[in-house]
Amino acid sequence: MNALRAQTAMPPLSQTASSRPATEATRAETDAGTITADAASRGIDPNLGLMATPVRALLRREPVALAPSASIREAALLMRDAHVSSVLVLDKARLVGIVTDSDLRNRVVALGLDSRRPLSEILTADPLVVDVHTTAFDAMLLMARMKLHHVPVVDGTRVVGMVTTSDVAEHHSTSAVVLAIEIYRQNDIEGLQRVSRRVRDLQVDLAAADANAQATGRVITAITDALTIRLLQMAEEALGPPPVAYAWVAAGSQARREQTARSDQDNCMILSDDYDPATHGAYFEALARSVCDGLDACGYIHCPGEMMAMTDRWRQPQSRWREYFDGWINAPEPRALMLTCVFFDLRCVFGDAGLLDELRRETLQSTQANGIFLAHMAHNAVKRRPPLSLFGRLSTARSGEHRGTIDIKHLAIAPIVDLARIFALATGQPAVNTDHRLEVAGHGAELSEQGARDLRDALEHLAALRIRHQARQIRAGQTPDSFIAPESLSNFEREQLKDAFRVVAQMQDALGQRYQSGRF
Repeated sequence: MNALRAQTAMPPLSQTASSRPATEATRAETDAGTITADAASRGIDPNLGLMATPVRALLRREPVALAPSASIREAALLMRDAHVSSVLVLDKARLVGIVTDSDLRNRVVALGLDSRRPLSEILTADPLVVDVHTTAFDAMLLMARMKLHHVPVVDGTRVVGMVTTSDVAEHHSTSAVVLAIEIYRQNDIEGLQRVSRRVRDLQVDLAAADANAQATGRVITAITDALTIRLLQMAEEALGPPPVAYAWVAAGSQARREQTARSDQDNCMILSDDYDPATHGAYFEALARSVCDGLDACGYIHCPGEMMAMTDRWRQPQSRWREYFDGWINAPEPRALMLTCVFFDLRCVFGDAGLLDELRRETLQSTQANGIFLAHMAHNAVKRRPPLSLFGRLSTARSGEHRGTIDIKHLAIAPIVDLARIFALATGQPAVNTDHRLEVAGHGAELSEQGARDLRDALEHLAALRIRHQARQIRAGQTPDSFIAPESLSNFEREQLKDAFRVVAQMQDALGQRYQSGRF
């Protein structure tokens, strides 16, 4: 790699949220639009779950049906007792019509029709139908286009059930847009827990629709952001408005928008320098604990290393954070290098984003000019090697609970994240997402365009492999993890995995050579 030079493009820092919204609806609509636009810009529709799901999966019961000669009153009683809003009209198993609650209202009650009259007088004859193999997405389009709320489902000539707009809406609730809107409608932890349980279903749907890993990570992270923001709103509603400005900051995979359905929480708070511990400390301690405990209740477990805003050390004024970063950069001992891997990947989720922006600008100026620090970071990054043997074979864990598997997260994906972080710090690039960092590095002097493409392709393949692995586990009712057994992969997939590992190892070697003593 060539010597460092200034980047020609400096993309603006992306933020998810700023100050508190006027209403919950405003926040929901804003985030829903952001999710939709972000997904569309990356070639993914938030409704991909519907596109991968057949109508058969939406059916909740056997057909609720009557003969044409049955009375209108019989139909009304059956609909009431079965808790449905329509009834199929069958003549010897042949579908002849449908009667809905709107038919009873408009064609019976409004016209004063005798309820003893037969259904044949009020039914909608020869209704449109959909086949059991039709996708839920196409059924939704049909109902929207024809302004229908009920459509019979057939298997050949046999009627097997009814699909309604409510059925589609219920399944559509795994869409990130709808999940985000639902999150902002909740007013207690129990409600947020119910919504958060659908995140795993969302990942399964995205995997089934072959959504790319980058898009999946962004969509899953958007839900984490929404939960975090709603918890902060609820905490402020309970505690009152914050006495001084603050920024709630996500760290790690949430900051990079690379989460999957199994993630713990890494976060911190940057407080205004107007903060006074004696006067304001109790408020922010209660706020942080409420949010971190709420995230834990929603499945984002407390960080084992306590890197959370509820920990006093990670809830500090901006000036104190400035001291933290100055110490980590100028005294890069092992503990400091570990912390930089977490806290150099930061993104403001809620509050005063300017508190983080200013800190980031100062930090990047320091790292860009500090070759010794970068050399330590590079040395630390190349120690975690992809699991390839001397002869290019896949190396698996030899003992323990995960014997015979590869930790795809820590041994394959994390090294790419480390490489991309160093490229960003070396050039003062504020990008946080790994793919974005690599893309920018490929346009500068840190990395060739080919090298950037290779690393980005390797990252996509490895991350997608992990997402599909977790989706299979979720479908099987198992707890998702990142431990993949090579035997579960096809020969083609194993060869691709080896190729991805070789790319990472080659880039690690190149980085190690570049930052040898005296060459930074």
